[in-house]
Amino acid sequence: MPRLLVTAMVASGLLVASALLQPGFAAQPAQTQESSIGPVLADPEGMTLYTFDKDTADTSACTEKCAENWPPLIAGDADQSEGDYTVVTRPDGTKQWAFKGKPLYKWSKDAAPGDTTGEGVNNVWHAARP
Repeated sequence: MPRLLVTAMVASGLLVASALLQPGFAAQPAQTQESSIGPVLADPEGMTLYTFDKDTADTSACTEKCAENWPPLIAGDADQSEGDYTVVTRPDGTKQWAFKGKPLYKWSKDAAPGDTTGEGVNNVWHAARP
């Protein structure tokens, strides 16, 4: 009986591992992180994420020079929307993560994880809040 139980446990583990390796299965693209301005969303490296007031639902208005200063949080080809996180298509055809319909960006002048220097830039950029 113990041998059967061990075999079942190994088989279960293989199924879970297999599911994790399937295309489209990705960890959340952002995490909640404490900062000097309160809780914010951050990328997996801890860099603060921002939203842009000129974006419309699921559509980025930040292209060319804007996107150089505010790099979009790029989604991979296999990434899929889940919960509050959606994958939107940018005007150039690349994929970008959005939170509750708002495309997410990093700020090129944030130097270290936890920086929030993009908060309030030109009164149109805001740290993404959970």
